[in-house]
Amino acid sequence: METNYYYQEELTVAEVSTLWTSYQNDTMLICGLRHFLANVTDEEIRSILEQFLAISEEHQKKITDIFNAENYPIPQGFTEQDVNSEAPRLFSDRIYLDLMLNVTNFSMAIYGLASSQVERDDIIQFYIEAVDETQRMYKITKDTAKAKGLYIRYPQIPKAKQIDFVTNDSFLAGWLGERRPLLGVEITALVLNTRRNALGQALVAGFAQVAQSKEVKKYFEKGRDIAAKHLEIFSSILNEEFISDGSRILTSEVTNSTTAPFSDKLMMFLVTTLIASGMGQYGSSMSISPRHDLGVHYGRLIAEISKYANQGANIMINNAWMEQPPIAADRKNLTK
Repeated sequence: METNYYYQEELTVAEVSTLWTSYQNDTMLICGLRHFLANVTDEEIRSILEQFLAISEEHQKKITDIFNAENYPIPQGFTEQDVNSEAPRLFSDRIYLDLMLNVTNFSMAIYGLASSQVERDDIIQFYIEAVDETQRMYKITKDTAKAKGLYIRYPQIPKAKQIDFVTNDSFLAGWLGERRPLLGVEITALVLNTRRNALGQALVAGFAQVAQSKEVKKYFEKGRDIAAKHLEIFSSILNEEFISDGSRILTSEVTNSTTAPFSDKLMMFLVTTLIASGMGQYGSSMSISPRHDLGVHYGRLIAEISKYANQGANIMINNAWMEQPPIAADRKNLTK
């Protein structure tokens, strides 16, 4: 049933901001999917990409309808100028599938948060439907990865034999004193972070090959090295306790193409989006990891990628690639 997007209530700051951000992300994803679909060979993965494209295009249309009804300017986002569908493939079908798993994982969190912040009934419904669609696509994508033998399960730990309680402050120790084994939640976070960095390393390695600007190319090369370093740190913590890190190095899934499938602007936006997601994931991991050494690791790694993100923001600003998000009125300047 078609939804009527005309309402008397003005958009709140939460509504206009979440819709604006969703528009940016959806238009970026549309560009990426069009290039992927021009190169994918696996028919099951093609079907998944086509479904993602249809959902993203529908989201773009609905957000456009809402903004038009409110006489709000449509963001520029990303357009056909940001994708070269004629370019040869840069990534394998395996990367396409892994990337879609990460996109759905990220989107479920973003859409869930948005649905709790917006207030207008039509926009609440939009994000509720977006959550449902994303959850459905996440299951389809994960089931496909499992069926193809491309999904690595999380490791297992021994079953508890009885209920127990913490009685020693060594439970929190990390650098000094007796260090306890990793908790299940700590292992889960570490494995997730190794997987994300393995994918991030492959993406920025590919982008470094095709970037047009020397500055952007150098930036991606630095990001590739940072991802490799973080992957090694998380893997070593798990390996110290003979626990599998649940990841594979994915740089072999990058082709030798040097023809850019995307604009530098789009690739920079994607990398900065992944960095923001990574900082959030590290913060969440820190909050559920009582062992002190893990907290120190997460704290310094957040600081490192925060600095890297700031460098990326400066590159985008200097090249006029950063579209300004919705912003409050400058009351001090208006009074002059």
